[in-house]
Amino acid sequence: MDEDNPVTVRAAFIPQRSGKAEVPGQQQINVTRMIVDAHVEGVTLWSRVEYQGRMWDIVTPPAYHHGDRRTRHWSIDIRERP
Repeated sequence: MDEDNPVTVRAAFIPQRSGKAEVPGQQQINVTRMIVDAHVEGVTLWSRVEYQGRMWDIVTPPAYHHGDRRTRHWSIDIRERP
């Protein structure tokens, strides 16, 4: 990712799972699925996402879903940074 030239995309976000830290030393886990247009290129496991004012890491390789022209998309699972 080029931090000087970030890519802005329109996306849908679907919460997947989350876990709160109940005991000191545990970590909160917040995973969300991000759905973006099929024309978005260059997304890798090393990419980062800024969403709701927080930074997120990509945790699974982007999955391409092929449909007709209107429904093609990438789904990407992202995890909030602690």
